[in-house]
Parts: sequence; C-alpha cells; structure tokens
Amino acid sequence: MEKKRFLYSQRSQSGNSSSPSRSRLLPSGYFSLESLFLLIGLTASLLILPLILPPLPPPPFLLLLIPIGILVLLMFLALTPNARDMTTYTSL
Repeated sequence: MEKKRFLYSQRSQSGNSSSPSRSRLLPSGYFSLESLFLLIGLTASLLILPLILPPLPPPPFLLLLIPIGILVLLMFLALTPNARDMTTYTSL
C-alpha cells in the first residue's frame, strides 16, 4: 500500500512541471527504445512489403485444413471433462 502511495505522490509531483519529461513520453515499464524501434520497423515492413512483392499463389487444399483441425482439437479438449474432475464427482 505504501508503494502505491509513493508512486502516486511521485506522479502528482512530476505532473506539475510544465515540460514533459522523457519518462512521461516513453514509460520504461512497457517498451525499451530498441524494442520500440523494432516494432516500428516491423509495422513499416508489413505496410510496405505487400505493395512491392508480387501476389502469392493460394496454398494447397490440405494446408487449409490444418487450422480447422486445430480448432476441432481445441474444442474437443475444452469440452471434455478432466480425469481429476471425474474422480472428484464420483467420490461424492
């Protein structure tokens, strides 16, 4: 609780200054400067490269069934009861 008060008091004191500090523009807890540049570079490449590269042919039909198979497997695993849950219910 004391740590939250300390952080809140630091924020309120730093918020009174008229010039924005570097810590307010780029919080150190989220991204470092290097990772921010990497994310900007990846975003720019995802926006520019599809305009430059030629279109790709469609994948084979069997490759299109892989995501459907993964979805079916995940649905099956989500809806089947756990063996540990079954022993708990049968012991009552």
